[in-house]
Amino acid sequence: MRKPPLLLLTGLALLLLAIAPCRAETPAKTGALPAPDPDNGGITLPPGFRAVVFADNLVVGKDVGALRFLAVAPNGDVYAKTKQGPILALRDTNGDGRADVVKEFGGGGGSGIMFHDGWLYHSTDKDVYRYKYTPGELVPSAAPEHLIVDLPNQRQHESKAFFFDDAGALFVETGSPSNSYGGANDRRFGAKGSDATDFLKIHGGFWRFDPAKPGQHQSDGYHYSTGHRHVVAVAWNPVAHSAFFAMNGRDNLHDVDPEHYSIADGAELPAEEFHQLKEGLNIGWPYTYYDGLQKARMVSPEFGGDGRKRAEAGRYPDPLIAFPAHWAPLQMAYYDGAQFPAKYRGGIFLAFHGSWNRAPLPQRGYNVCFIPFDAAGRPTGDYEIFADGFAGSTNFTSTRDARFRPCGVAVGPDGSLYVGDTEKGRIWRIFYTGDTAPVAAVAAAQPAAATPATPAVAVNTKGRDTYLMLCASCHMPDGSGVPNLQPSLRDSAVVRGGAATLIRSILLGPAAVLPADRPKYSNVMPGFDAALNDAQAADLATYLRQAFGGGAPAVTREQVKAGRSPR
Repeated sequence: MRKPPLLLLTGLALLLLAIAPCRAETPAKTGALPAPDPDNGGITLPPGFRAVVFADNLVVGKDVGALRFLAVAPNGDVYAKTKQGPILALRDTNGDGRADVVKEFGGGGGSGIMFHDGWLYHSTDKDVYRYKYTPGELVPSAAPEHLIVDLPNQRQHESKAFFFDDAGALFVETGSPSNSYGGANDRRFGAKGSDATDFLKIHGGFWRFDPAKPGQHQSDGYHYSTGHRHVVAVAWNPVAHSAFFAMNGRDNLHDVDPEHYSIADGAELPAEEFHQLKEGLNIGWPYTYYDGLQKARMVSPEFGGDGRKRAEAGRYPDPLIAFPAHWAPLQMAYYDGAQFPAKYRGGIFLAFHGSWNRAPLPQRGYNVCFIPFDAAGRPTGDYEIFADGFAGSTNFTSTRDARFRPCGVAVGPDGSLYVGDTEKGRIWRIFYTGDTAPVAAVAAAQPAAATPATPAVAVNTKGRDTYLMLCASCHMPDGSGVPNLQPSLRDSAVVRGGAATLIRSILLGPAAVLPADRPKYSNVMPGFDAALNDAQAADLATYLRQAFGGGAPAVTREQVKAGRSPR
């Protein structure tokens, strides 16, 4: 028999390779666990646990914002939200523990995502949608249903966390776009609070909705709880028949009231509070905060507190657990799997994004904790750090120096735990092997490249003092900013550009001056027109240029006066 020509064989091989991905785009059958990465993908885990990098670089070089929450389908497909972009659908087709198919669908950004009762639900910063889930279908073919419309979205604490109770009701949280309701000086020296009754009617609580009814507004929901600052970490415990949540505590105690709160107080207070959600619950924001060191609920300085004045006894509940300050609890997952040892079953895993506002002290958090519950579904009151090493260092003051920042956490159908990072878009799959052999050492994070020395310049000390009082809590003392919260001022085009734009940005706030299509950040900078006189504003602008503007010319009070004129 005559042999086929080599060119024909090559052509057939190429054809088979071209169609192979189409045939292989089905999830791998569950079975043996994958081979772990030698260093567990750069993180540390308890003995017997290993990890593999399921996906990497999902947000690097893409205009989608940070990677947010995760959900895992019944067949093991993983879904990840992006802060400003689409949903990412990931599939492992060959069982090696790594996603080899990544597709995008949907849009609108946001954080919340989960599977429930045959649907994939997700939330933007103002809406809730759901897709009908068809088993085996990676990207939903059906159009989404728009369930909840136009929730408050004021670009601070805007993420919409949600969960379902065991009766099928949908609960959605609306955060408070404020630090502690401190008025025009919120987060800054001298902030003064006022009656928040009307504000809390539409912010700072959970609302209950019918998940099968499209087109609902907030007014269609039942106001279930109040007194939250912002909650994104929440999970239903089916044993307790109740939800539990962790609240992001307030910031800037020292900045608001340096007379009564030291720099250390600002870094170590207040606690991140862990509570059981009950109908009518009021946990006291903005009037109070929980001091985890004194183990007491305290009156906020905006409302007359001084670090010693305690809240009215019995009016607001103490947390079940007081986590360290500024760790930033994000996604939470109830462990209903059977793969992990018995101590983990029925407990909750909680991802902490890590602090950004402890400078000049080192930042802390950047881990995944495990919260044990007893047989009756009650938290024991303890917690342990389960996964760590994400930051790559324990001695840094800027979040930009952290290697990874945990955010999403979800449990797979085989009992594996998936953890996602916001900044570089890495997702780990963590599983239990029982093997306690030593794990390869995690490479130490490389220090940031040294900044070239610059000639010494005279510093406008009055402007520096104003910057430290009004601006440093958000932009950081060194001007490095905080990813997603406030931009870096170092070599900023606004700082080193025309004086008129810088002056008006300080006086009126960037939103009133800069183009509408500029990059947006969660902490909205207010205008300081009423807070600063011409000389103070000129000193501040001059200091910004001296410290971060590459030697741009000083700003005079006459220029500030002209900048106040209507245009």
